[in-house]
Amino acid sequence: MLEQAAPIPIDSLRTASRQLVRQLGFMGGAFAGTNLSPSAVHALIEIELGGLTARDLAMRLNLDKSSVSRMLRKLIEAGDVIGQTADDGRVKVLSLTESGQARVAAIHAFARTQVSEALGQLEPAEQRTVLEGLTLYAGALVGQKDAATSAPTVEVLRGYQTGLIARIIEMHAHYYARASGFGRQFEAVVAGGLAEFCARRDSPGNAIWAAMHGHKVVGSIAIDGEDLGEGVAHLRWFIMDDGLRGSGAGRKLLRAALDFVDAQGFAETHLWTFSGLNAARHLYETEGFVLEEERPGTQWGMEVMEQRFVRRQT
Repeated sequence: MLEQAAPIPIDSLRTASRQLVRQLGFMGGAFAGTNLSPSAVHALIEIELGGLTARDLAMRLNLDKSSVSRMLRKLIEAGDVIGQTADDGRVKVLSLTESGQARVAAIHAFARTQVSEALGQLEPAEQRTVLEGLTLYAGALVGQKDAATSAPTVEVLRGYQTGLIARIIEMHAHYYARASGFGRQFEAVVAGGLAEFCARRDSPGNAIWAAMHGHKVVGSIAIDGEDLGEGVAHLRWFIMDDGLRGSGAGRKLLRAALDFVDAQGFAETHLWTFSGLNAARHLYETEGFVLEEERPGTQWGMEVMEQRFVRRQT
């Protein structure tokens, strides 16, 4: 008979959680190097990702609408946030001003230093344990809410799914219209590249995955093993539906693609993105990607700072 593992001491985990909360400044005083409350700091970081309304923000932060309304009013008065009326004229989409972008950049710099200094006291294997443990624990806490609402889980499936191509184009078009102001030219470039890839999708070094929420496609990612030359994988069309960002589904998609890359023996994996998409950048960097090139580009219909990240096999 297999011996069962000893149960985790709940009170010890609670003690560690309280210490974590105190050390990170959630009990009061300066938080993340600012004079803002923890909820305001989290709000700025979420708004930076793009495409959120006040209602979306309340759901993302698990706060009531009145609390979010008061907080947003202060951030708007401080000149960090603005609300712009969406195309349908019914809701206002939140975005950061230049002042807000500078404040969030300082928050990220402070937090990265704080985390780096703490991790520097641990061995690499211990650092990985911290990441995996916190990821699992946070996911379990989120899972409590999902279970209460009976939300279906997200499943990552390899290969073509009905409606996948149209949904990839749709998700890119809507997200980047809000986040970067892209329009018809961007959508056409995405559609053309995707159509060309689908014609050779069945080549051994190529693959595509869909994140499925019930019967709906809510995310995608692809590996193109041909267009950048031998030994180089091109990570393309990585996108999540607005409602699933921050749920961990994007990480599952990225991990599926990188497992494929490793199994195929690619020496390098490249991806192109734009500056300012800091949540995505953080995810890439946790998987070993390093920024290697930055240049202005206009192929998407307006000038943006394009970035190329590279992950090398070790």
